[in-house]
Amino acid sequence: MLLAGVAASAVLLAGCSAPAHSGSAGDGSGTVRFLGPEDPATFAPVIAAFEAEHPDITIDYTQVPFDQYSSTLQQRLGAKDDTIDVYAVDQPNLSQLAAQGFLEDLSDLSDEAKAATSSAQFEINQYDGKMWALSVWNSTQMLFFNRDALAAAGVEAPTADPAARWTWEQTADAGRAAQAAGTQYGLLLEQVEAYYQLQPLAESLGGGSGITGDDMLTVDVTNDGWQQAMAWYGDTFESGLSPRGVGGFQTAPVFIDGNVAFFVGGPWDVGRFASDAKFDWGVAPMPYFEGGEVATPTGSWSWGVNTASKNKDAAREFIEFAALDPAGALATTEATTIIPSNTEAAAKYLPGLEELGGEHAAGVADLITYEIEETAVPRPVSVGYVQFESAMNTAFADIRNGSDPAARLEQATTQIQDAWKKLR
Repeated sequence: MLLAGVAASAVLLAGCSAPAHSGSAGDGSGTVRFLGPEDPATFAPVIAAFEAEHPDITIDYTQVPFDQYSSTLQQRLGAKDDTIDVYAVDQPNLSQLAAQGFLEDLSDLSDEAKAATSSAQFEINQYDGKMWALSVWNSTQMLFFNRDALAAAGVEAPTADPAARWTWEQTADAGRAAQAAGTQYGLLLEQVEAYYQLQPLAESLGGGSGITGDDMLTVDVTNDGWQQAMAWYGDTFESGLSPRGVGGFQTAPVFIDGNVAFFVGGPWDVGRFASDAKFDWGVAPMPYFEGGEVATPTGSWSWGVNTASKNKDAAREFIEFAALDPAGALATTEATTIIPSNTEAAAKYLPGLEELGGEHAAGVADLITYEIEETAVPRPVSVGYVQFESAMNTAFADIRNGSDPAARLEQATTQIQDAWKKLR
C-alpha cells in the first residue's frame, strides 16, 4: 500500500540468471538474495546495518514493481528458483504462499515473534498451525481533518483521544457542514476501492471480514452488516459528500489542496501533509458506526524464506535482524514513513513521527500505539484471499460509481465462489 511512485526496469525481473550462492544452507554465510517491491533506497539502511554486524554475509536486493510483484513471485517460486533466499510477503497472501510450499516453516521462532510484536501482527503469519514469516512493517489508519474548514463551518474539531472517537455519522454531518461553508468535499478515504481500508466499515457493523468457515473458504459479504456498510459508503459518493473519479492513492492531493474536510489515511501521510499542506490540519482516531464496534485496519509486509533457497541459515539471520532485533527493525524504517512491526522499535519510532508532523500531529504516537494494540482487525487468513480481494475491490469500485450495494455484493459472492471451486 505504500508503494506509489515505485519504478523499475524490466531487467530486474530477470533475476533467474543470477550467479549461484557462495554460501550453503548450513554455514550461515555468503550472499543472501532478497526480492521485494520497494525502491532499493528503502532497504539500504537495514542492509548496511545487517552487513556491519555480519561481515560474512552480503545482501543482494532486487526490486520488482509492485503491480508485477505477485505474478513474478508465483512464476519464480513455482519454478523452484533458488536465486531467491528472502522475499517480502504481502501479509494477506501468506496463507496461499504457505499452502503452495513456497515458505520455510519458522515455527521455532514463534515465542520470540509473539513477544516482539502485537497479537494481530503475530497471528497474520500463522497458517495451518505453523508460522511462516516474520512481520517487519505494520500500519493503521487515522482521520485527518482540515481545522480551518471546520472552523469556517462552526464545527469543533475532533481530538486524538481514542476515548473521544467520532462516529461515521458524526463525521459525515460535520463534513456536510464544511461543504455548506465552502469546502468542496466533506469526506474522502485514501484507498477508495481497497478492502484494506473498507473492511472496518463492515466489521464495525458486525458484518465480519467477509470470509468464514472452518476452512476459511465461505463467502459472507451479504449479511446485514456488509449491506449497511456498503449502502452508507455508496451514499457518500451519491450525495456528493465524497468525490467520484479520484483513484486510490490519488486522493491525498485533494486534502493537501484544502478541498476536503476529512481524510482517512495512514501514518505515511503525516510527513507529506506536514510538508505540503498550507492550512491548519490535525489527526483523530478512525471513526466507527454509532452503536457498532471500533475496528481499524492493520497489516503490511512480512519477510519469509524461500523453501528452495540454498542459503537458509543466512537468510534467517537477515529476517530475524529486521523483525526481532529492535535496531534492525528501526533500520527498515529509516528511509520511509512506515511503522515497524517490532513493538520496541515502534515505541522509539513513533515519537519521531509525531515530531515530524509538528503541532498538527500532536498525540499521534499514543493514538497509533493504542490502535495497534486495541482496535486493529487484520485481513482474513485464507488460501482464497487473493481471489476474494480482487473481486471485492471491483465491487467497491462499482458501488462507489452507483451500483446497488446489495445486488453488487450478491454478484461478488458468486464470483468468489466460482473462483474458489478449484481450491476446495
